[in-house]
Amino acid sequence: MRPKRIKPGPGEESVWDYPRPPRLEGTERHIQVFFSNVMIADTRSAWRVLETSHPPVYYLPPSDMAKQYLVENPRSSFCEWKGQALYIDVRVGDRIAEYGGWYYPEPTAGFEAIKDHIAFYPGKMDRCTVDGVVVLPQPGGFYGGWITSGVVGPFKGEPGTEFW
Repeated sequence: MRPKRIKPGPGEESVWDYPRPPRLEGTERHIQVFFSNVMIADTRSAWRVLETSHPPVYYLPPSDMAKQYLVENPRSSFCEWKGQALYIDVRVGDRIAEYGGWYYPEPTAGFEAIKDHIAFYPGKMDRCTVDGVVVLPQPGGFYGGWITSGVVGPFKGEPGTEFW
């Protein structure tokens, strides 16, 4: 059963207006990721992946990362749209966010721009921000969308959404 779309207000986007298959678009919004009181990423050169029922996922360029805190993890997964993903842990001192982010070393056609760009799970970081505003993680733990006040749902990942 398709959920009831929340009508967006002025300046808002509905995730139900995002396409399937997803769309990739660049953004100059100021994106920051913090873990264990350390700035892990800081960019104005991110990409957003927009997919029906999902809040945007931000992919950040490796050039704007504190790479010394990123550790390869043997986990991988497959996305029908973007291809094979590899995971990273975020490690600052003794604190570790296992599977804190993921990237596509060889993305499929149409997603080449996010090659080696890292997407972080906001629920595993201390905070992720868009233009200085802290985001909420997409519900459910599996998905990595970033919910801001400018995005309305309902969002996949909430209870009862597994068959959307």
